[in-house]
Amino acid sequence: MNIFTNETQKVKEQYSKADGLSTRLSMHEKYSTNRMGLGNWYFTFYNIKEGAKILELGCGTGAMWQGHKDVLSKCSEVVLSDFSAGMLETTKKNLGEMDNVEYRVIDIQDIPYEDNYFDVVIANSMLYHVPDVDKAISEVNRVLKSDGIFYAGTTSCHGIMETITDWLGIEASFVNVFCLENGGEQLEKHFAKVDIERYIDSLEVTDIDDLMEYIYSGITFKNVCTLPRDKVKDILESHRESGVIRLPKGPGVFVASK
Repeated sequence: MNIFTNETQKVKEQYSKADGLSTRLSMHEKYSTNRMGLGNWYFTFYNIKEGAKILELGCGTGAMWQGHKDVLSKCSEVVLSDFSAGMLETTKKNLGEMDNVEYRVIDIQDIPYEDNYFDVVIANSMLYHVPDVDKAISEVNRVLKSDGIFYAGTTSCHGIMETITDWLGIEASFVNVFCLENGGEQLEKHFAKVDIERYIDSLEVTDIDDLMEYIYSGITFKNVCTLPRDKVKDILESHRESGVIRLPKGPGVFVASK
C-alpha cells in the first residue's frame, strides 16, 4: 500500500461517521471565546451572488449552512460533497432536501465536473487531510470559472493539537501540510491572487473530560500518543490556570482567485 492510499484510508476511518466531528464541533461551540462562531464569520465575507453555482468539498455535517439556508436558496446549483457517504447522510438530515442542492461523495483530488463550471468552491478544514494537496488545488482551479473564487479554510500551525502535543512531549507528530503559514504559497502556484482572512479565537476549557473526549475523537492523536490516558489527563490538568485550560485556535480562510 503506498503512502497516499494509506493516508486516504485513515481519513475514511476518521470521517466514516459524524460522531467524532460532532464531538469536535461541540467543543468549539461550548468553549470558544469568540461567540460569533466560525461558520457565521465565513458569511461576513463570502461573495455568493444570485444564481451562483457552488461546490463545497468536505462539507462535514453541514453545520456551516444551518442558519444560512437563505444563501443556498438563491443559488442555481449547490453541490455539498464529502469523502464520506456516512457524513453526507448526516448533512442531508441536518439541512433537508432542496431542489437546487445535491449531496454527493467527491474526492477533491478528482472532481467529477467539467472545466470552468463553478462560481464558488469552498473547502474548509479539510485540505490538511488530503494526500496530494497540489493535485487537489489544481482540480479546484480547473472546475472554477475564470472569475470564480476559492475559499479554503484552515488553522494555524500553532493551534490546539500542536499545543497539546507540545505539552505532552510528542515530537513532530502533527505536521500540518496546509495551514495559514504554508497554504498561501501552495495556492499561489495555481491562483493569481491569494488573500487571507483571520478569525480571532481561542478555547477556554473548564471541564477536563470534555477536552479528553475532544483529543481522542481524532484518529491521528490516538495513532501517535503512547502515553496512558491518565497521564495525558494529568499533564493537561497541569496547564490549568484559575480554573481554565487555555488553548490557541487561530483559524482563517484563504481567498483565491484566478
